[in-house]
Amino acid sequence: MIDNLGLPAGGINLAFSDASLVTSADGEILIALKPEHGSTTAYAERLRAILGKRFPDLSFFFAPADIVSQILNFGLAAPIDVQIVGRDAKNVGIAEDLARRIAVVPGAADVRLQQVPRYPEFDVDVDRWMARQIGFTEANVAQSLLVSLSGTAQANPNYWLNVQTGVNYPVLVQTPQYRIDSVDALATTPIALPNQPRPQFLANLASIRRNVAAGVISHYNVQPVLDVLAAADRADLWSVSSAVQRIVDEIRPTLPRGTFITIRGQAETMRSSFTALAGGMVLAVVLVYLLMVVNFQSWLDPFIILMALPGAMAGVLWMLFVTQTNISIPALMGAIMCVGVATSNSILVVQFANEEREEKKLDAHDAALAAGTTRLRPVIMTALAMILGMLPMSLGLGEGGEQNAPLGRVVIGGLMFATFATLVFVPVVYSVLRRNQAVTEVPPELRQ
Repeated sequence: MIDNLGLPAGGINLAFSDASLVTSADGEILIALKPEHGSTTAYAERLRAILGKRFPDLSFFFAPADIVSQILNFGLAAPIDVQIVGRDAKNVGIAEDLARRIAVVPGAADVRLQQVPRYPEFDVDVDRWMARQIGFTEANVAQSLLVSLSGTAQANPNYWLNVQTGVNYPVLVQTPQYRIDSVDALATTPIALPNQPRPQFLANLASIRRNVAAGVISHYNVQPVLDVLAAADRADLWSVSSAVQRIVDEIRPTLPRGTFITIRGQAETMRSSFTALAGGMVLAVVLVYLLMVVNFQSWLDPFIILMALPGAMAGVLWMLFVTQTNISIPALMGAIMCVGVATSNSILVVQFANEEREEKKLDAHDAALAAGTTRLRPVIMTALAMILGMLPMSLGLGEGGEQNAPLGRVVIGGLMFATFATLVFVPVVYSVLRRNQAVTEVPPELRQ
């Protein structure tokens, strides 16, 4: 276990730290699981329940830990990121109301507002007239406070060289943090100048008052932005993001002028990817059909061949339901693979039936029956080889195996049903629709 509490000390460390750490009250804990461990999602569900009961005054959330989730989120801290962009002062209230409404969505988890709108702070109001009387300026007070509270590493870096090893060590001057344990201790901070005979206490030059302000100010395309983050727990991301989309659509007409709201993150990527893959699947079926039309010189035979695809899609949905697997990008890729294999096996049956009708002068029923019987073994061998090859992947074994497991499961389920449709349903459709003899060559009376 590795824990990082508060903001990193230096600018370099801050650049490489987690973007979800925005104030000194934040912290992250990295847990490396043992090689023989259970489901990561199950561990997260247990920790949500235990930590929420044991520490009710704290907020817990699980940031994307693996590189795949981080890439899919495009660096964001959660799969669903509802961004409110604008400069209106009402946006904070809108974001908090939006977070409350998303929190009651079934399956939504780790709902929070990324920015801290009311972070406690101390305001130091320098009495410029009084400071001027004794030779101080507001810049002198600010510089002394900066050195006392934050050290000289940023304002005046200094290094000591070990001549024996040749290593440079930073030398930092700073008031120990345990000495600044009250407002009175802060008020007694000495404010010194090189030309002044003795320093002055901060209380002699300024007044200290409590206040609240934004803990962090985020920007997107130059505009200030508020991020309402959410994740999915015991539910698929599509259903949760759809519910969030409906809430956003209800809020959008009530936004102040100049304020915009949008959904980013993995939910946006999922929608665009699903739309593109679904369109690609339909386009693949159309292109395969047109290609077969050219090869078969017929509009009917390719249509009969594609009758195996409904069976493949039914097998895909059945396997997803049986294994309780959500529809995902790997699952859609497996569905596209099923389209190719199912079409290939169906071509064998229809092509053999056409050859039987042409050579043996059989009717459509007998030709379909002969095709289904003769092509039984090659079709089953092709499908079985694909199913056995996808079996290890479908089990999701090894590290990251659950990422590609949907692809293997979809291919197995789709080919099981597609094989049955190819050997049974396609011959039946062929015998019904192919009653007329297929035209394989131009008749002699039309040759001129």
